[in-house]
Amino acid sequence: MSVGTSGRIVVEIDPGVKRDLYTALSREGKTLKGWFLSRAEEYICDSGQLSIFERDHDSDAESSNRTEE
Repeated sequence: MSVGTSGRIVVEIDPGVKRDLYTALSREGKTLKGWFLSRAEEYICDSGQLSIFERDHDSDAESSNRTEE
């Protein structure tokens, strides 16, 4: 993935999805930039937190190895 230094993000999506997204954002009085920045900030903040639903695959492998012994 190429990451430049300009601050621009370019994403190619299906034209129908683009139209539907702009329609939904318009109904809520939001802009794509505002919505994206809000979601990005939320994602960044949440990505450092562990979910109680995530499983640690390394410990699962270790526990299954113990039961096989």
